[in-house]
Amino acid sequence: MTIEIFMGHCGSLKQKRHIITGIKERLKSKYNVSVIEAGFQDKWQRSVIAAACISNKKEMFEKTFSGIMKFVESSGNDYEIIRDEIEFI
Repeated sequence: MTIEIFMGHCGSLKQKRHIITGIKERLKSKYNVSVIEAGFQDKWQRSVIAAACISNKKEMFEKTFSGIMKFVESSGNDYEIIRDEIEFI
């Protein structure tokens, strides 16, 4: 899963990383997924967050990634979601 976000108020990489680190840690803790910042590491106001998990049941993926999207959308006071994509392999 990838989620591209825009943080219009960020004026430095330090501010951006504070927001991204918070999102990553909460997702890891709440959903037991692997999470990285996968794009725009050197841009102040944009980021791509990628999350991955492994399971033998597609229903588990759907439930997990649906929950992640709801969580990210509801936590979005500091950012807005530009794009999201889910890929099952």
